[in-house]
Amino acid sequence: MIETKIRKVGNSAVMTLTTEMLTILDAKEGDSLFVVRGDDGSLKLMTHDPSVAEALKAAEIVMDDNRDLLQALA
Repeated sequence: MIETKIRKVGNSAVMTLTTEMLTILDAKEGDSLFVVRGDDGSLKLMTHDPSVAEALKAAEIVMDDNRDLLQALA
């Protein structure tokens, strides 16, 4: 477990990500992070947009189901 503090900057609350946290996330300064709320109320930080990942999975299923048709069109 890694502990960090929430502090006030202007009208916002900010959390500092340590170098260790950035390494775990495979992120760097300037990258976008996506926050997803879990069923148990937890928050998960991700470096990729989960909606894009879901769309890619759906596209993969469609391509697998229609492989012959797509090859004929190519």
